[in-house]
Amino acid sequence: MRPFRPRVLVLCASLLVAGVRVVAQDRITPRPGNEGPARVHNYRETAISPDGPRVAWVEVFDGTGGPSSGSSRIVVADLAEGGGRPRRITAGAGPAGRAEHSIAWSPDGGRLAFLSDHDQPGQLQVYVAAADGGEARRLTTVSGFLADPRWSPDGTRLGVLFTQGAARANGPLQPGAIRTGVIDDEAVLEQRLSTIELSSGALRQVSPPDLYVYEYDWSPDSTQCVAIAAHGSGDDHWYIAQLYVLAVATGEARSILDPKMQVAMPRWSPDGRTIAFLGGLMSDEGVNGGDIYVLPATGGPARNLTPALEGSASWLQWHLSSDSILFAEHRDGGSGLARVDRNGGVTRLWAGAERITAAASLAALGVSASRDQAALALIRQSFREPPEIWAGAPGRWRAVTHANAGARPDWGEAASVHWRSDDLEIQGWLLAPRDREPGRRSPLIVFVHGGPSSAWTPRWLGEDSAQAALSRRGYYVLLPNPRGSFGWGERFTKANVKDLGYGDLRDILRGVDEVVRTHPVDPKRLGITGWSYGGYMTMWAVTQTGRFGAAVAGAGICNWQSYYGQNGIDQWMIPFFGASPYDDPAVYARSAPITFIKHVKTPTLILVGERDVECPVPQSQEFHHALKTLGVATQMVVYPGEGHRIARPEHRRDLVERTVGWFDRYLAPEPGRASPAGR
Repeated sequence: MRPFRPRVLVLCASLLVAGVRVVAQDRITPRPGNEGPARVHNYRETAISPDGPRVAWVEVFDGTGGPSSGSSRIVVADLAEGGGRPRRITAGAGPAGRAEHSIAWSPDGGRLAFLSDHDQPGQLQVYVAAADGGEARRLTTVSGFLADPRWSPDGTRLGVLFTQGAARANGPLQPGAIRTGVIDDEAVLEQRLSTIELSSGALRQVSPPDLYVYEYDWSPDSTQCVAIAAHGSGDDHWYIAQLYVLAVATGEARSILDPKMQVAMPRWSPDGRTIAFLGGLMSDEGVNGGDIYVLPATGGPARNLTPALEGSASWLQWHLSSDSILFAEHRDGGSGLARVDRNGGVTRLWAGAERITAAASLAALGVSASRDQAALALIRQSFREPPEIWAGAPGRWRAVTHANAGARPDWGEAASVHWRSDDLEIQGWLLAPRDREPGRRSPLIVFVHGGPSSAWTPRWLGEDSAQAALSRRGYYVLLPNPRGSFGWGERFTKANVKDLGYGDLRDILRGVDEVVRTHPVDPKRLGITGWSYGGYMTMWAVTQTGRFGAAVAGAGICNWQSYYGQNGIDQWMIPFFGASPYDDPAVYARSAPITFIKHVKTPTLILVGERDVECPVPQSQEFHHALKTLGVATQMVVYPGEGHRIARPEHRRDLVERTVGWFDRYLAPEPGRASPAGR
């Protein structure tokens, strides 16, 4: 693989639902030129051994986006020069046709625990294998969902999160269950911390049966675990979760902090005296961003170590000495690594215009580090460089894999752009058309990210990327990070509280102004799209401005008050609005697209998953119904069986084709025809 040289500023780079036809009907076919790039080798997880000489990773083969949803395999390599060929670690011989992932190294670095559905497709079990190879040992025979195996520091047990009887992976991104008959909202399946004895394979559920455990970490003496947990619905109550200490022997759960904010990644210091965690305004479980807090392991007030951080911490690990914490962060649209000491002093180690990950969630920036942090492993990718496994000291990494060495971007150059909005500096990424015609102005599509607590960071644009497809079709693509995003500190992330849609839309429109001023963009051919919060912002934008000639709203929200009673994660709304809609309906109505629906003239395509828990179908249906009533050009597509994340490859392809086709219809007329006038 050619050297990885990130540049901070510029990178070269048939179902019927309420009358709405689904997928197979009314397809909009893009004109020639939408052919995608060749599929690249994908990685979804990496883990370095505690002592540093080996790295393991997960390879994905089906392109659906995650190891829990398709074929994946685990590979281990020695990092020493000439250390031999990488070797596969697996629960059974034969080709990769199963899900194997969730790597956990033993404390001595000699063994790996992992999850595999080798014996029963779709049912994961825990296995342990020697890192040098050989037959894996199966430890569990359970029915339900397993996640996050972690070795106890004394090496005698494995911790694991177990949801007994669960038929699917946990989380609100998954398709919701079809509910009929008498609905009992109290009947929930709790994800419980469990332990597995290595000597016997016996599994014991540790945490109380009425407590949902999201994340955990072992105490250094292996007698306790610190956990993020809440009573009741797992999907919804992450937003009000507390920090608990769980006694492994008895299962006693003791709350040590009610943080009054969203928390993630609890980590016990090696000396056993302190617990660190990430805290801040986070709108989605697993999409981390905020400050780093510490508190005594016995409980007490939490102290913010990074109150003036100009980024958003997303991952952390204690140094072996317990005197400092290594962390990854969102920073100015890219990624960074830094260290903070117990007194709050921050030392920057590295920053780049790329995305760095170590976990299965590509939304969670992070790395994997040895105990002494002398060696790190991570997946690196950008708009220019495809994903590969890298390892080494910060900034002195070397490539461990080279599977994508021949891949080249099949889209235009990408650049970081900045502009002013109110008293804020805003950043975004601008993707140029792949084939620009000199002297000709091109249309521009704005992609608004989800969240709102999230950020666009550089990544390799895969075959199911609408952004890449639009670049190939001759569009500029703007990926803005307006107020409310990660990457510029907690004050910036909180800047849209009780103001959803107002300041963030001003930021986006001023970004459009800047791009039109500095690039050959046709101001009369502008479009907007997004998914989730991006879908809401698309619906909101077309009620507030006539500048956009076409819109595609994915999994949007049009009526905050009805949404509060329809979705499965209503607790996320309280920190952003300050109260429930029953207590303060005005603040919700003020930011609801349906309040201003009669202003809409923009042709709008609406896309959503049939069983979306986060942004349910009725929100899209209400907006679609209103547009039809008002005579606005619209179409709605409901993807059967899908949740908030559209997972099936055929549906993802259809989504891209429809999105490009809709914008082609309204923004990119055939040669010789006049452009549709902007309003």
